[in-house]
Amino acid sequence: MTDRSSASLTSGAGPDLQEAPAPAGGSPAQAKAEKPRGLWGDAWRDLSRRPMFWIAAAIILVLVVMAIFPQLFTSIDPTHKDLSRMREEPSAEGWFGFDTQGRDIYARTIYGARASIVVGVLATLATVLLGSVVGLIAGYFGGWLDNLLSRFGEIFLGLPFVLGAIVILTTLNPATGVPNGTKIMALVIMSISILSWPICMRIMRSAAITAKQQDYVKAARALGASPARIIVRHMLPNCLAPVLVYATIALGGFIGAEATLSFLGIGLRDPIVSWGVMIADSRDYITIAPHLLLFPAGFLVVTVLAFVMLGDAVRDALDPKQK
Repeated sequence: MTDRSSASLTSGAGPDLQEAPAPAGGSPAQAKAEKPRGLWGDAWRDLSRRPMFWIAAAIILVLVVMAIFPQLFTSIDPTHKDLSRMREEPSAEGWFGFDTQGRDIYARTIYGARASIVVGVLATLATVLLGSVVGLIAGYFGGWLDNLLSRFGEIFLGLPFVLGAIVILTTLNPATGVPNGTKIMALVIMSISILSWPICMRIMRSAAITAKQQDYVKAARALGASPARIIVRHMLPNCLAPVLVYATIALGGFIGAEATLSFLGIGLRDPIVSWGVMIADSRDYITIAPHLLLFPAGFLVVTVLAFVMLGDAVRDALDPKQK
């Protein structure tokens, strides 16, 4: 009897003992679902719940497609001139009307997205790359090197943007002869990035100073990791969030800066098609033909607003204080 009881208890205890850990650990799907997310996972989850993010992303996606594949939106040559249609108002034959040389404004607005967005993107990349490298080096090493790089950045930061751009562009690209489109675009990108990188440097420097005090950086240093490895492998991934927010907002600002420089006659010029060039061409006809200004300026405002909205959404998602 005792043997049977003990046998039955033993046989009954087996399945119970095997099944006991299941409720505590849960199924593999549950364990995966309950796995804690990192900063970027939390940020994406927060962004996906924001209507402002999706609206801005949709606008930017349309603009990027417009810049890469303008033929999907119009089959009209933006440089074709028909003087008989000079300054015609919007109609069925020309949705946005025609400019002072009889060129279709709708086609020029579509094709103008390419130059404006390319300048904004490349200027942002150059600014972020230069500012991030200098900021990481200054923040990690500190001391006299930090002071030297910080004072050097303040020299450029103290220059008024428009005045500095005028000096750079008029010196390196005097407005004489036939303009070289590629050269002018490269100079505009260079002038914007030269005058803007100290802001990104300050942001990255602050993030680097905070990151180098963390335990994982101290542990890597104690294990003998080189400064380059610590900066690239440990500090850079944890310092990207504030720079990403700045880059998103700055991109829209740089597109507006290109339009400003073109309006002043020192940025992009004909035969390049950009919103800034179109706005510059319309400045003498605003009162008699407002449609020359309305459409390129409208696309410019919507583009800048979309990037600012996207930057605000990314900032709120990455800012722990907003949680």
